Amino acid sequence: MGFPERVYTEKEVKTARKLVEKGYKHSLTVEGSPNFREKVNEVLEMVKTAGYYEFLRTYIRQIMEIDGLTQLRETEAVVWANKFAVENPVDAASLLIQKANHMKEYLEGEVYYGGTAEKRSVEKRIQFLEILKNKSQDENVIKECERLLQMWEDSSLAY
Repeated sequence: MGFPERVYTEKEVKTARKLVEKGYKHSLTVEGSPNFREKVNEVLEMVKTAGYYEFLRTYIRQIMEIDGLTQLRETEAVVWANKFAVENPVDAASLLIQKANHMKEYLEGEVYYGGTAEKRSVEKRIQFLEILKNKSQDENVIKECERLLQMWEDSSLAY
């Protein structure tokens, strides 16, 4: 039994959740222009450096280039991303981890939207940036992690 094409009905969600619990991993694909695919491959290198690639493949089936707003399509386990979302590979990697965490919560039946859920997913994104900063050997990546972490810290002080 394979991963359901859609993850919408109660039965489809239950099937997907059981497969994930048994260790199922998607064969992650990237669809879009050559430039988009190249940028996403850079992003995926960041995800691998931080040790999150298996987590990402557990919950996300595909990353697809679109012209509209970047979003997770829960019913498809697909991240729709525009070209601007993948320009900064460090920030884009943290965004993908945030979306994967969102998908995880969707499959687990948790409330995956709204204030508390958003706070949890931002915390996952910040955790990813901390880990990437500590694991990366690339000074530019480390500096970008620090810049983004400072930005997240500054924005949380506004609340």
